[in-house]
Amino acid sequence: MFYYRRMPLERLTDRVVIVTGAASGIGRATATRVAAEGANVLACDVTPDLLAEAVEEANKTAAGGEVVGRVVDVSDEQQTADAIADAVGRWGRIDGLANIAGILRSGRTHETDLATWNRILAVNATGTFLMCRAALPHLVASRGSIVNASSTSTYFGHPWMAAYAASKGAIHSFTQTLAVEYCKDGVRVNAIAPGSVHSGITSTVQFPDDLTKEEGKLVRRIMSPTGFGNPEDVAGVVAMLLSDDARHITGETIRIDGGTHA
Repeated sequence: MFYYRRMPLERLTDRVVIVTGAASGIGRATATRVAAEGANVLACDVTPDLLAEAVEEANKTAAGGEVVGRVVDVSDEQQTADAIADAVGRWGRIDGLANIAGILRSGRTHETDLATWNRILAVNATGTFLMCRAALPHLVASRGSIVNASSTSTYFGHPWMAAYAASKGAIHSFTQTLAVEYCKDGVRVNAIAPGSVHSGITSTVQFPDDLTKEEGKLVRRIMSPTGFGNPEDVAGVVAMLLSDDARHITGETIRIDGGTHA
């Protein structure tokens, strides 16, 4: 469970924030954190049971707002549009969007089937695009903020993660493009690049048993010298980027990896 003390400054009071991937890991921690800072939150995920648990948990620490769950597959165009409409219908506006939903499958690139490649790109890259596209008119109206989830795989080769790395690289570039395109509209767009963080997505990573010495070195590049961080460590950065504390930050991708690649 994630527990937060009430923030001395509830930076997101009365704001409306949509969080995808909210049933577990970084998404769950983010929904809890922004609620603890005063936001009304639409928590979205494809896993109904885990999402219901996450919503109940987040509401326990909410500072004045409410957390509502909605089952959404972000790779589905209609479902993303309906999620945005739901938030606007409930609260009349959208101030922030945290695109945390993502999937990862590990395996040798030449053994990766097309269905796996397409599904990872559909959720991670296309899902981020669809949520942003639907939310942007409302974020222009509120002069709001977007935080997308990239990865340290954007910067350094992570073996056995070709589709995942490609999708996260796309998010990095997409974030920079949106930041430039919408800066004059008052919309800030940033990304986080977690690495070496405990989450549901990292628990699925499996490497071959027959690693060579050189391959082992590549795998160790993913591991932080200070150990793995927790989802809450990332959620705090997301909350800051959604708040006015980041009013002069846009187009950035912030690495959160415990010094893995320092």
